Amino acid sequence: MHACLNVDEILRLIACDLVVSGGQATAVALACCCKSLEDPVLDALWETQDYLTPLLNSLPGDVWNEGQHVVSAPTTYIFSSLNYFTQRSFKRLPTTLEWARFQKYARRMRNLVEHVTLDVFSSEVLSVLQFRAFSEPLLPNLKTLELWSTTGDVIPFAPLFLSPITTVIDIGFNGSSLPKAVVASMVTTFPTLCPNLEQICLHSLPSDPVITAGVSGMLLATNRNTLRRFDVDSPLTEEGREAIFKLRDLRELSVVVERDTSLPSAVLPNLTHLKVTCDDGYDWLRMFHGATLGKLESVTFIFRSEQIGDFLGKFERVALAASVQNTLSRFTLHTLCSWNPNYSSLLPFTQMTRLYIDFSCDDGCSSNVDDDAIINLARAMPKLEYLHLGDAPCRHIPTGVTAKGLVVLAQHCPNLDFLCIHFQGASLSALPATAGTASGTESTAPRGDCALTELDVGEIPVPEQSVLVVALTLARIFPHIERIYCADRNWDKVMDKITLFREFVDFSSKQPPLR
Repeated sequence: MHACLNVDEILRLIACDLVVSGGQATAVALACCCKSLEDPVLDALWETQDYLTPLLNSLPGDVWNEGQHVVSAPTTYIFSSLNYFTQRSFKRLPTTLEWARFQKYARRMRNLVEHVTLDVFSSEVLSVLQFRAFSEPLLPNLKTLELWSTTGDVIPFAPLFLSPITTVIDIGFNGSSLPKAVVASMVTTFPTLCPNLEQICLHSLPSDPVITAGVSGMLLATNRNTLRRFDVDSPLTEEGREAIFKLRDLRELSVVVERDTSLPSAVLPNLTHLKVTCDDGYDWLRMFHGATLGKLESVTFIFRSEQIGDFLGKFERVALAASVQNTLSRFTLHTLCSWNPNYSSLLPFTQMTRLYIDFSCDDGCSSNVDDDAIINLARAMPKLEYLHLGDAPCRHIPTGVTAKGLVVLAQHCPNLDFLCIHFQGASLSALPATAGTASGTESTAPRGDCALTELDVGEIPVPEQSVLVVALTLARIFPHIERIYCADRNWDKVMDKITLFREFVDFSSKQPPLR
């Protein structure tokens, strides 16, 4: 064997490249032929698992009961003896040697992203695994644990998969009828089991004071020197709020602000992502007064109230006071109510790359975006890559952007890739070929270099007789467009025409000139 293959780092690089590129069978064959490759190959194969099933497949098939309720489960490359799990659990307990084989693979796992198969295992199976982990962690080297749709039966066993080196916990809970005291008790164990947590993400938690107390207790016991992300959709106690807004090394924060909640000023100099879920449109303001947010790049607001008033105006004032206009590049807002926002309040945020504002049109379209609004935004935000204003465009709109506004948007925002705004489809049938609108203003002629590939037109209609001209106009404004999301099937025909037109232009450009 070549001398370079005696270097462990090289062997691990080879094994990792084979596994990542889909060459698991080749990696296994090499490991069987060369003892030096066995550990690197097994480590690469077991490092990340999407299910717990492959690990349990390392136990012999005869340890499992056969039953009528059978659920298919994926298997790993070599453990093909058990392709199904039943709710009847163990037929017999594994022997010491069988557990040793199990642990041989368990210690290699670094990341577990468990989607659904935990529900396949009866509580007896999980109880046996818990017993095996009495003296040492079941997965002693696990760094990342993600559990999706965690049910009440599984919750008490979630800590089973944690270890002292776990740094990321991401759990999604399933159902509002979860045992709240059990959930609260479970989350309070995290800091003890994982003393150096960096990311804590808990989603779809039940709303209850017991949960609030449990989550706050967990936060207060967590190592604040290592915590970088806290994304938990539960309110916090006053003591918890005081702590979370003073974590100087925190990078990402998601908080729930209930009505009449007192908030301290945020001293988060390294925070880059902030998400606020609130009942009232103005309670969140308190955290910005005297705030230290020198690196804030992204904000997301989710409103559960029916009225949010002049939210953008109030946001502009507090954000400018906190001096985030030079760093903020992504702004997201979700509300279920109808709304008529004043987009001019966003013009100071010139570094914006993603602007997503979503509100309801169920009680009649409330969008007021027009050429003036879109042209002002385009001029102020030349770095825009994603623009979504309002609900999906309506069939009957009181106003909307015309072809002129789309042209100016394309001219000022060459990196724009996705667009969803209310616009007037009929205006695409009459795009001026050249000429400026007035002295000192932009030309309405497309410049032809906008990167846009996706356009959401919602329910905007396009008449059958206008398909061709609309296609040619859109192809001139957005020459790289690839997908149109629509309710009117005539837009599919528009996209077909654009594709045909592009192929014809490409073909013509490759033909030699006539002599």
